[in-house]
Amino acid sequence: MNAHKEILVRKRFRRAVAFSLIFSLVAVIVVLISLNTGSISLSPASVWQTMMGYGTNEEKMILFDYRLPRIIITMLAGIGLGVSGAAFQGTTRNALADPGILGINTGAALGLIIFVSFFRTMEGPLSLLIPIFTFAGGTLSAFIIFLFAYDRHRGILPIRLILVGIAVAAGISAVTLILSLKLDEETYSFAARWLAGSVWGRDWIHVWSLLPWVALLVPFIYSRSQTLDILSLGDEIAHSLGSHVTRERLLLLGTAVALTCASVSVAGGIGFIGLVAPHIAKRLTGPQHRYFLPVAALIGLVILVTADTIGRSIFRPNAIPAGVVVALVGGPYFLYLLFKSKG
Repeated sequence: MNAHKEILVRKRFRRAVAFSLIFSLVAVIVVLISLNTGSISLSPASVWQTMMGYGTNEEKMILFDYRLPRIIITMLAGIGLGVSGAAFQGTTRNALADPGILGINTGAALGLIIFVSFFRTMEGPLSLLIPIFTFAGGTLSAFIIFLFAYDRHRGILPIRLILVGIAVAAGISAVTLILSLKLDEETYSFAARWLAGSVWGRDWIHVWSLLPWVALLVPFIYSRSQTLDILSLGDEIAHSLGSHVTRERLLLLGTAVALTCASVSVAGGIGFIGLVAPHIAKRLTGPQHRYFLPVAALIGLVILVTADTIGRSIFRPNAIPAGVVVALVGGPYFLYLLFKSKG
């Protein structure tokens, strides 16, 4: 029995490593394609020369001031959304849990609207405060959702979580809309693009505002992989194994909310990545979080960078927000999972 278990563990480890390498290669290819595409095309040779410091001033401006910060933001946000989605699904034992579906993104949007209502800008050092405002909005939304979805005898009910999330998201969206109507035309235009999941106009200050959150919270969630495995088994089994269920769940949910809000604060209201990435990763590597979390992070990165590249290259000269491109894929996938879970 132990020998069979060891063989299974080694097999899952090899699969996890193999798919991590595959998606790392895919990520490199997608990033290279993204560097070469946009409203102004740069040849691979021009990109290479510019990266080495030999490009023209115009090529340096296009690559370093506009294109590269945007790509790095989509990479970081894709990783953050993929990992936070896996954490939500593990802690709530709900295969349909996703920051966008649960209303966390809507709460983050409310936080951003409040920020721009006061400061009227996304530029400069003040943009470092944006993740804090979106975290506050997302935390408020999550608190309301989990409060109404919680049963003291059975814990968080998966079906109630989805229904309450939809209801709370609708209410917060109404408040967000009312506040956004009071903005000036330029600020409202930015808010509308953000809500659609656009990363247009991002620069290095936004990269630095997101990087610490991803760099700290993603490894923390991965360090709790065993806890996520235990919580996925159910509260009774988790208690019997000595886990402090309520404390661990709240800690992981708070971390997932913070990671989600930080990601959408600079990448916009992008949904479904937190749903799709963990599902695909789990199918490829198995249910253990230590194996599929890195793959989910890479899949989230690939999805978001690809969506942004498609949106700003195929539909030229009118760029389509990355959130719209993701929704075109994520929406049908969500319906597939919903009907599958009913079956």
